[in-house]
Parts: sequence; structure tokens; C-alpha cells
Amino acid sequence: MRLIRHFQDVPPEGRGAVVALGNFDGVHLGHQVVIQQAAEIARSKNAPLAILTFEPHPRSFFRPQDPHFRLTPFRIKTRHLQALGVDFLFELTFDAEMVARSAENFVTEILVEGLHIAHVVVGYDFCFGKGRSGNAAMLTEYGGRHGFGVTSVAAAKAGDGPAYSSTLVREQLQAGDPRSAAATLGRPWEIEGRVEHGDARGRLLGFPTANVALGDFMEPKLGVYAVMAADDSEEHPHWIHGVANLGRRPTVGGTRVQLEVHLFDFAADLYGKHLRVALIDFIRPEMKFNGLDALKTQIAVDSLEARRLLKDYHGPQPGLPGHTQRP
Repeated sequence: MRLIRHFQDVPPEGRGAVVALGNFDGVHLGHQVVIQQAAEIARSKNAPLAILTFEPHPRSFFRPQDPHFRLTPFRIKTRHLQALGVDFLFELTFDAEMVARSAENFVTEILVEGLHIAHVVVGYDFCFGKGRSGNAAMLTEYGGRHGFGVTSVAAAKAGDGPAYSSTLVREQLQAGDPRSAAATLGRPWEIEGRVEHGDARGRLLGFPTANVALGDFMEPKLGVYAVMAADDSEEHPHWIHGVANLGRRPTVGGTRVQLEVHLFDFAADLYGKHLRVALIDFIRPEMKFNGLDALKTQIAVDSLEARRLLKDYHGPQPGLPGHTQRP
């Protein structure tokens, strides 16, 4: 997949693409339906498959004071999109200039004169342009004028459940329900980051941990989770079962939210490595214990519960979205 951060002077091989347009935070099952539809049209036209998205996320631009909310920061989102067989990722800067563009200007200058698109695919609720004045119906009207096709994809959902959405995933994670979040995403939600040196207290307690900062990821419900973890540098990640505490560590006077992961039957050095941690099941809320002995006892109990939950787990497996087949 080729990353292009502008719409001017796009190389010839990137023009005439079928473009899926949106933020795609989470790359959940609803997003995957939109991208799959674009892939099918791209195959029929023998055209490149492209994604057009924006950084920073518009919510970060309009509400910078909000807590972190991203399900997939840009690096992670890029990896998921690549796994879906995308040829070109157009990542445009979302700034005051972009906000001021009218819907018509966005279409004519970016989609038509810049990218020379052949077709655009959007979700049913996609809006664009100054004041969110543009929608799928307006895109269809402009497509008729400028010679590109438009497909609006209906809401995707499981049975009578709610439509798949990034908001739904956030609500499920904040409620301490990673299993439902996995059903919406099509895979368990992951926190990724470089393993940092901590105070080695976990090792002294007999439960060494890999410590990962939450970074730009949203904050799910704080507490103890059954997890699977893998080294991100591996081409074919080997997922290891474990237990993790996501929180501030009140028993030892901690203040910063971080993820502490204890991997079962694992002794290799992870310091400095980039670790992927998939939240599989919620065990209990974070709590303050009366001393380290009580904490050690509870960690042992949590570990046994995590082993049980992971042994019986038959839900979506961690990893990447399913690959879109391309000719």
C-alpha cells in the first residue's frame, strides 16, 4: 500500500481509483463492508483501490480538550487498511483550510481535479464540507456532473443489533465489555506500544510485567483483563496468553494510567519491543489493596481466572482484518 499525504500532483498510477471515503477509526465490520464494496467496484473497473481519510481526526481538531478517544491511531489504522488490500492511502491534513472548504470545492478540487477518481464509496451517514453540508445524495449529484460514480453503503449490523460504529465500540470498551467490542470490530481490540522500564515491583511479587503506556488510545474501563499479546515485529505474530492490569495502581500510589501485562509461561526480555495487547475479557475493576501481600494474592487469583477464560474463549481471534481478494 502506498501512502500519499497530498492531493496535488498525484502520480498517474494513483489516479482513476475507486475511493472509500471516511475516517475509519477502528476499521470495524461496518468499515470493512464499505471497503469491500469499493474493492468489488475496483475489480470490475480494473482500477486501484484507495482510501481517503484525514489526520488528525476531525474530533481532535474541533475538540482538542477531549480525552483521547482513538480506537486505532494512524499507524495502527494504516496497518489494518493495508491488510484489506488497499493500494493507495490518501491521508489529508484536517486543518482550518480543510474545514473552510465547501462541499462543492471538496469534490471539484480534491476528488476530481486532484485524485481524478473513478468512483467513490461512502457509508450511509457520511458528511463532508464546511458545516458538514455535503452528504451521499449531494455526492451523487456532483458525480453526475463530473463523471464519477457514487455508492452509499447501508448500515451494517448483526441481526437486530445496533449498527456497527466506532462510537459503539468505544461504549462497549468503556463498559468493560471487550467481547462485544470484538464482535463489532471483527477482532479483539488492541492496545499497542513500546515496553517501558517500570519499577520492577511485579517481578518482586513473582509476576513480572511488560509495561505499556496508553498513549493516544482511548481509555477503556480500568481494571484487570484476560489478554493475548504478541511482539509487533514478528511477521506472523505468536499470541501468548496473559493477564493485565489497566489502571493507575492505587495500591502503590500510582497516578498515570498504564497497561501492565503478565504473560503466562514466558521469560524472554521484552524491553524496548513494540507489544500488541488484545483485550479478551474483563475480570474485575481496579481496586486498592491493603499492602503488597494482599495484592500478590489477588494477582494469583486473577491469573487463574484469566487462564480459565482464555482456555474457554472461542470468539474472534486477535490479528488483522480479513484480506480482501484482489486480482
